[in-house]
Amino acid sequence: MPELAEVEYFRKQWNPGMGQTVKKISINKKARVFRGEKIDAFKELLQHSRLNSSAAAAKQMVFLFNKNIWIGIHLGMTGRMECRPKNQPPIKHDQLILKMSSGKQLVFNDPRQFGRVQFFQGEGVPPWWAKISPAILSKEFTEKEMASFLKRRKRSPIKAVLLMQERFPGIGNWMADEILWRAGFHPAAQAGKFGPKSIKLLFKTLREVCRDAYRVIGKVWSDPPDSWLFNHRWKKGGRCPKTKILLERKTIGGRTSCWSPTRQKLGAELR
Repeated sequence: MPELAEVEYFRKQWNPGMGQTVKKISINKKARVFRGEKIDAFKELLQHSRLNSSAAAAKQMVFLFNKNIWIGIHLGMTGRMECRPKNQPPIKHDQLILKMSSGKQLVFNDPRQFGRVQFFQGEGVPPWWAKISPAILSKEFTEKEMASFLKRRKRSPIKAVLLMQERFPGIGNWMADEILWRAGFHPAAQAGKFGPKSIKLLFKTLREVCRDAYRVIGKVWSDPPDSWLFNHRWKKGGRCPKTKILLERKTIGGRTSCWSPTRQKLGAELR
């Protein structure tokens, strides 16, 4: 499932439509991605509106049009955003197509339809956008708040806690593994056992991985360097980039986790 950097990358794929107006709208009314939305009413409202800006937060993105019209998109597992040339025919699994005044087509394609498209028009911010937790790289995300959250989930494995979107928005499976590997913490370590030094290191590494992900993946979809765990975590015979020891894998907190056995030992979190 796309994580915060992948979402940022796909958000920018609609940038060529900025400042243009919607001339034609194609929606797959049978798609599950529009569940609960009043599609016909929104199509009428969106016609001839102008795309002014966009934003990404956690695993979601929004596109803001004039008349305070919002389109919110969650990519799910297989969703992707595309900008296609004028007159290119639609392809299988296109769920939403906005044909802009320049002729460019802004497309949301989702084969498995685990994603979602939400509409909003009115004063203020949509409820589904307002409830997203503060971004990890924002001033509102603090070490103190993180430490308090870990204590409230003291018996849960740290890997599972890092995946909780109410405090760590946008962090998914590969990012959680990367964070714990860089910091040297075992994914099964209990969240409540992290000492002051370990909390400080976890906070620092969490923000470091987010910045790196935005820079490498979110900017131009570059492949991460081999110095990251990312390129080795699912490779058959994959080895730790630092110790060269074979990586281990196990389901922890309901998710498959990967770690370096000599680098990430239980007990390191007690500092």
